[in-house]
Amino acid sequence: MNWDRIEGNWKQLSGTVREQWGRLTDDDLDVIAGRREQLSGKLQERYGIAKDEAERQLLGWEDYLEQHWFRP
Repeated sequence: MNWDRIEGNWKQLSGTVREQWGRLTDDDLDVIAGRREQLSGKLQERYGIAKDEAERQLLGWEDYLEQHWFRP
């Protein structure tokens, strides 16, 4: 997934992030600002999960975005 597209649409996509990961705060979303590494780190921090698990969840979310937001 092209994270430049996510970063460019972050304000709109942050709602889907909150639906997926409700423990993330508005301040977290501001810090993340569409950056994958930041999102992965915040998931690890807020959910107490390992990096591998955060990456697995991100891949699932990316698949969702490709199907529902970024269809060609």
